[in-house]
Formats: sequence, C-alpha cells, structure tokens
Amino acid sequence: MKMRAPAVPLITVDPFFSVWSPDTTLNFAKTMHWTGKSNNILGTVCVDGEEYSFLGYHRNRTKMKQISLDIDALSTRAVFENAKIRLTATFTTPLLPDDYRLLTRPVSYMALSYESLDGAAHTVSATVRATEELCLNIPLESPVVVEEVAPCHCVHGLKMGNSVQEPLNRSGDDHRINWGYFYLTVKSGEIETATETDHKQTRIAVTAPMKEKENLLWLFAYDDIVSIEYFGAHLKSFWNKDGQTIEEAICEAAREYDTLMPRCREFSDKLSRDAEEAGGEKYAELLSLAYRQVIAAHKLVLDENGEILFISKECFSNGCAATVDVSYPSIPLFLLYNPELVKGMMRLVYRYADSEEWKVQMKYDFAPHDVGRYPILNGQVYGKHRIDEKGTYVGDPAYDMQMPVEECGNMLIMEANVALATGSADFAADHFDVLTGWCKYLLKYGTDPENQLCTDDFAGHLAHNCNLSLKAVMGIVGMSILCEMLGKEKEAASYLRKARKMAKVWMTTAINEDGSSRLAFDQPDTFSMKYNMVWDKVWGTRIFSRKFMDGEIAHNRKHFMTYGMPLDSRAEYTKSDWLVWTASMATSKKAFMSYIAPLWKAYDESPSRIPMTDWYDVVSGRIVGFQNRTVQGGLYMRLLMNEWAKKN
Repeated sequence: MKMRAPAVPLITVDPFFSVWSPDTTLNFAKTMHWTGKSNNILGTVCVDGEEYSFLGYHRNRTKMKQISLDIDALSTRAVFENAKIRLTATFTTPLLPDDYRLLTRPVSYMALSYESLDGAAHTVSATVRATEELCLNIPLESPVVVEEVAPCHCVHGLKMGNSVQEPLNRSGDDHRINWGYFYLTVKSGEIETATETDHKQTRIAVTAPMKEKENLLWLFAYDDIVSIEYFGAHLKSFWNKDGQTIEEAICEAAREYDTLMPRCREFSDKLSRDAEEAGGEKYAELLSLAYRQVIAAHKLVLDENGEILFISKECFSNGCAATVDVSYPSIPLFLLYNPELVKGMMRLVYRYADSEEWKVQMKYDFAPHDVGRYPILNGQVYGKHRIDEKGTYVGDPAYDMQMPVEECGNMLIMEANVALATGSADFAADHFDVLTGWCKYLLKYGTDPENQLCTDDFAGHLAHNCNLSLKAVMGIVGMSILCEMLGKEKEAASYLRKARKMAKVWMTTAINEDGSSRLAFDQPDTFSMKYNMVWDKVWGTRIFSRKFMDGEIAHNRKHFMTYGMPLDSRAEYTKSDWLVWTASMATSKKAFMSYIAPLWKAYDESPSRIPMTDWYDVVSGRIVGFQNRTVQGGLYMRLLMNEWAKKN
C-alpha cells in the first residue's frame, strides 16, 4: 500500500476488541483502541541476549528498523531488520464475510518469523506484553486477575480480566469493555509467563523461542461472556451459539491458521483487483484499508428465533446501535459480499418499529433512527426524549430530533437492494405493511420536506432539503421495485409514476441558473452533493437523465479544495462516503478517479492519526468528527456498481 494509513489495523474483531497503531512505523507509538485511548501491547524479540522492540513504544528498548509495511483487507504485514536478522510480523483477523463462525470468532493472529542476515545462527525468542487496558474501560478502575491457560497441548499463555465481572453494565460511545477476559497465547509448548507492573498497571507477558524461517503463531482472544442486551434478553455472539468455549475457539483457530491464510489472501487479492478495475489503484487502497474497520465496528448475534442480528456501533457519533442512517451508507460492501448481513441490520429496526413504545406510546408512523446505544438495545435513544443540562432524559419525546423522511427512505432503499442482491423480495414481503406505511409517508412529505434532520444531522435542521427530497424519490422507486418482484404490477407502476412526478417537480425547483442543483429549494446559488441520486444509476431506473448527472459531476469540480469537494455550501468539510457516492455517478472511470485522488490524499496526509474518519476538513485534512465508523462501507459503491453491471 502506497498510502500512509492514518492508523494501522492490528486486532479488529468488534467495537470492544480493537487494537490499532497510530503510526505506520509500528514501534514508534503505543498501540491504541479505536477511540484513541491506550490499548497497549508491546512486542519484542531477543537476539543473542539483546532485546529489540518491534511493536508498540517502550522507552527502554532498542527499536528494530521497520523497512516495510503492507496493508490489505484482512492482514497487516510489517518487516523489521537489525544487523543480525530480518523479522516479519503479520497481523490477521480472518473476517471472511460469508463465514459467520470466522466473522465472529474473537481470535486474532500475529505470525512472527525471522531469517538470518549475516549468515550466522542466532538464538531468538519473542515476548509479547499486554496491559490491563485490554480488559478495563480505564486503567486501575478495578484490580485485575491473571491466570495461566493451556487451551490445548500446543497453545499456552495467560488470561486477564476485571476482578469485578458485571457484563453489559454500561452503554455509551467513548468507552471500552470492562467485563470478560483477554487471552494472550502462543502456539508453543515451551513458554515463560510473567505478571508485571507498569505505572501501577498490571501487565502480562508471554515469551516463546523462535526457529529460523518458521512461524511463531500468537493468538489474541477476548471472551466477552455476553455480547448484547436486546429488549431485555442477553445474547451471545454467533461463534459460541452451540456452547463452544473460548479455549476451544483459540485451539480451533490455531489448528486452522495454515489453511485460513490462503483464503484470506485470495479474498484480499480479489477485492483489490476488482476495486482497481472499477476505480483505479488509489480506490483499491481505500477499500482495502476500510474493510476491517467496517466489519469490526459491528457485532453479530442471534436473536431468540436463531436469526442474524448484525449490529453497528456509531463510533464517536453518540454510540447509538443499529442506526438506520449509519447502516444505509454502509450497505454497498455488504450487498457485494453477503446481503444477508443487511437483513441482519434491518431486523432490529422492524422489531422496534412494531413495538408498543414506537407505535402506541410515541405514535410515530415513520421509521426509527436507532434501536439503542451499544451494547444495550432496548429501543431508540436518539431524540427519544429531551435532555436537561445534567444529561437526564425529561419530558415528552422530542419529535424535532427525529428523521422521518431520512429513515423511511433508507429502509425502503435498503430493502430494495436486498431483494435485488438476493433475487428475492421474500424478506420484504414479511414486512410489506410497514414498508407500505413508510412509503405513504414519503409520498405525503417527501416532495418538499419540512424543517427536519437528515443523516447529516451534524449540520443541523434544514427545510426544503433537496437531497432529502431525493431520498424520498428513491425510496418510492425502491418500493416500486419490491412490488414488481412480488408480482404486484399495478402497485409497482403506480409508485414509479409517482416517483417520476416527484422527480419532475424536483428538476423544476432544485436547479440554479447555471444548471447545477441547490442545497435547498429556497436557497439559490448554493450546492450540495446529491449522493442519494446514485441509486437511480445503480438500478438503471432513469428517473433522472444521464445528461443531468454528467452536468452535476462537472459542476461539482469548481467547488473542489485540497482534499476534495465540501459536502455542501455551508462549510469546508466533507463526508467520505457521500463523496464516493457522488463520484460514482460519473460516466467515465477517469472522472471518478478525479474525485478519489483528493480523498486518498486526505487519508495519506491527514495529521489525525486515527482509524479512518468519514467527516474531515477539505482544507486541512484534519478530522472534524467521527472515526472508525461503519459508513466507510459506502466507499464500495463504485465497486458494487461495477460488479452488478457485469451480472446484468
């Protein structure tokens, strides 16, 4: 990868089990959680009695020189040298999208190997140390307990956990797990273990000998005991649905490593090739970097009926879970690789939308915004009630904080895409009545939306939002697609006619004198990305003309700054997902790549050393807000279009 990644993925399992390097030289800085808080793992090798650091920062260790770093969709590979040996460290989390066991098994690998550079034989061992930060929300909040473990005869190590076990004791955004147990193990029968103290923190250490040109396999694992609270029920992850223990999972992972790695390389290589074909080398690098981040900001569990729930966390955008307008931009990745996961995003929303709280108590006839705050999912929290100065929910539901047109449109568009991706609208048929109700809402309010929020809620309320109206149009087109697939031809034709009528009104009210489109119907000489229009091209429904889309792509160019096009005329910031959706409307690959180049440059040069942000300043390249969010799945839009075009 030619890009200097803003942060390097090392261990990427779920929103809690997350370890990154904030520097592309892996021994220059402490490893961190995606939130930026320290999640310190230190790796050293001892060569003929002298110890060298290759992972994390330690002031009392000599650093090996890192000579290369490569990142693909599933692995990060770094190579180090000193005068005697060359050391290779390969970090892999096998998040293969169609294998739920691997997608959820909370075990991540680091393979270490070395070769002599001076022709001499050397005595080499490796040590990995991990602090209590891996199993506490904040260091020293409680004492931790440490035990030796031997999952099987060939794997040994230590486990560490909070001495006060209270699973699912809190929800929120900027916090880390403080229940369950972290496992530091190595596939070796000859190890040394130690429990150390570092700045009053407990630290565990495991040491094992190395043989030249042979992998020494390290396995990092986390047993969260219970993963999600879902309407009062405590749910475990998919991997242990049949009672598998974490020790058994670690042993299984150790056995499978050699056969898994070719599968991981094949998946990553194909993703990169396909992405380069669709949008160029820089586009391929963006998708490779985003992949693990997108997957690992979710948790996959089974509900009481054994059906998949695929739960996103709004990372650094309030911590909400199963947020509809966060799922919506993420779906291109999942439509490509496993559309069943999109169903898993939607099931929770349907359940809550059918609840007494939503329908009877709150009397809402539109789609919810979320289903809780991670990892507690007992119903919407965003805008559910007004909040006083102490942060306490008070009073009546805050209707003005809802996103009616936004979320109705999102659910209809997502449902239409699931039907197209799977070739069946049966999932939609199970929810047809509620979808019909949401479509009626769009028909009533979508032509010229009132003063309400859209997914870009950070910019505040906006009346007459042209992009929100586009969301309504495409939601109604999505309903037409579903009706047609369900054999409801008359309804399909009626919805399509109404969508075209709305689009015609849009074209007479949203256009500036120069032919470009406005931010809001009543704000001439303004602009915004028309990202919601992209589905018209994906579906080939031709609600809007090719000529207009090409013109919009050309007009947008005059607004570009150093790191891309601003989201709209209100501020000098942009959204990466919407930038790629807008670019994907371009007819030519060259035009698409012209949008991608400044986005790639933003991540390559950004001073913000964090997992990919989707909201950044187009002048400085700095983060404005949000990081590690699932919406980077939206970067896959052009690839989705390219792959679907091949099939059709």
